[in-house]
Order: sequence, then C-alpha cells, then structure tokens
Amino acid sequence: MPAAPETETIFYDGHCGLCHRTVQFVLKRDSRRIFRYAPLQGTTFEQRVSPALRSSLPDSVIVLTSDGRLLTRSDAILHIYSRLGGVWNALAAVMAIIPRPIRDAAYDFIARIRYSVFGRRSETCPVAPAKLRERFDP
Repeated sequence: MPAAPETETIFYDGHCGLCHRTVQFVLKRDSRRIFRYAPLQGTTFEQRVSPALRSSLPDSVIVLTSDGRLLTRSDAILHIYSRLGGVWNALAAVMAIIPRPIRDAAYDFIARIRYSVFGRRSETCPVAPAKLRERFDP
C-alpha cells in the first residue's frame, strides 16, 4: 500500500469570497486529503510563519508545502493544481509555460478586484460539511 502523502497547508484570506470558493473547489477535488486549510488572519498562520516573513508576503493564497517552502500568488495556485492530479495537473503544466511575471500580473489583477466581484465575508472559514471541518485549522 502506498504511503499517504504529506499534508500541506493552504492559507487563504478568510474575508474573501473568491478565496472561500477556491477552498471549496480544492476540498471537493482533494480526494487524497493532501491539504489542510487556515485563514491568513488565524493563529495557525501566526504560529507557522514568522512575523518577519508574514510582513513580506503579498495578500495572496499561500501554500506551506510539506518540505517547508512558502509558495505565493500564481506559484501557489499551480502547486495546488499539480497536487490535485488528473486534468488539474495537466492544466498546471500548461499554465507553467507562461512566464511567472505574466502569471503573477494576472493573479494580482484578480486579487485587486476580488472583493468588489466576489464579496467580503465576515466569517473566516468557508462553510464546509461536518466531515470536512476537521481539515481546517484556526
């Protein structure tokens, strides 16, 4: 039997409607249970990422990989897709052809308009079925 994959953490803006939808998208497709989820505004982020590093990070989806790397912006999204496997891995491979500055510019544009298009949430954790709530950290 193959070993279970090591867990990685997706940190997301807990007040962003688009981020909530992204977490729900990944939860639905993460059949291997690779990812855990925690808001950027939460204690898990504060405990796992140093204050100096936190202050230098963009307001972005951030992935803490199993080997301790922090991925941001389009690199984080490509990593998530590649870990989901299947068609998402293929999409990540195609998107990786696009130079990072161009991918990040597109990511930054969406990040700038996300509240006006997708709304702002008062809760920091997306609504998830009870059986999935265990995958969320504060």
